[in-house]
Amino acid sequence: MASSINFKNGLLCTTKCFRLKIPYPTCVQRPAEIKCIRALTNTAGQHHEKYCIDIVRKRDYEGFLCSLLLPDDARRSSLALRAFNVEVAQVKDFVSQKTIGLMRMQFWKSAVEDIYRDDPPAQPVGAELWRAVRKHTLTKRWMLRIISEREKDIEDRAYRNLQELEAYGENSQSSLLYLLLETLGVKNVHADHAASHIGKAQGILTCLRATPYNSSRRKVYLPMDICMLHGASQEDFIRGSREQNIKDVVYDIASQAHVHLEHARSFIKNVPHAAMPAFLQTVVLEDYLHRMRKADFDVFHPSLQKRNPLLPLQLYLRSWKKTY
Repeated sequence: MASSINFKNGLLCTTKCFRLKIPYPTCVQRPAEIKCIRALTNTAGQHHEKYCIDIVRKRDYEGFLCSLLLPDDARRSSLALRAFNVEVAQVKDFVSQKTIGLMRMQFWKSAVEDIYRDDPPAQPVGAELWRAVRKHTLTKRWMLRIISEREKDIEDRAYRNLQELEAYGENSQSSLLYLLLETLGVKNVHADHAASHIGKAQGILTCLRATPYNSSRRKVYLPMDICMLHGASQEDFIRGSREQNIKDVVYDIASQAHVHLEHARSFIKNVPHAAMPAFLQTVVLEDYLHRMRKADFDVFHPSLQKRNPLLPLQLYLRSWKKTY
């Protein structure tokens, strides 16, 4: 078709012309391809979830049991958080040089920062943690505080006093509980206070429970001020002494954990029911204190090194009662 040509304001204009539409290149995915991509994504997600389940079951069995009793909406995120806690906690045990341990901690600090930039590391725990952060809007500060406290563990020295041990519990265990409360959608000051005391109690008792294992490796981390008060040396613990002064040290430390549990319970009337599943760990702590009393505070007693076969049932009953 011909087109007429005229000049207007010195410009060449065409009144009639063909309009050629050049299509932009497009990529059309067929239904089969879409299904394949979704299947691959789901498979990767399942692999990441299974990795977290396996590491928590192996390294934090009691935490694994507690996570199973959480509501469906929070269970997977809880396992991701506990897997993260396991990963940073075991750095000290798995490295032979302090420098390597610090490098590993730096990896996790960078991983957390990347997670909050929606650029998670290509690592199962990191991927699951990213999913949990997106779903529940978790607070980054608590994760970084856990890493910082575990980083101090690499120094590999005893706590100078009970206050240092309590600070360890607050920064590591309580921070984890704050995150678990967020997965449950709980924002309550009384729940936070309870979590603080429960975390301190857990930190104290974790240190006590690990004493036989650490002593076998010629390591003692119990508060030095209490050991000095009762005339107990690090060598006494390394030898596995069961003398009365060693029991007195254990009694004083365990008593402080009991005090924190009682403080936590003083908030129970004001803590919402939705927060109760996050505090199931109190069952584990009570069980250890009870068995410790039966063993007359002998931290090396064989009965304290065994799992309680009734613990799953005890946890279930406490969950059913909706209390801590």
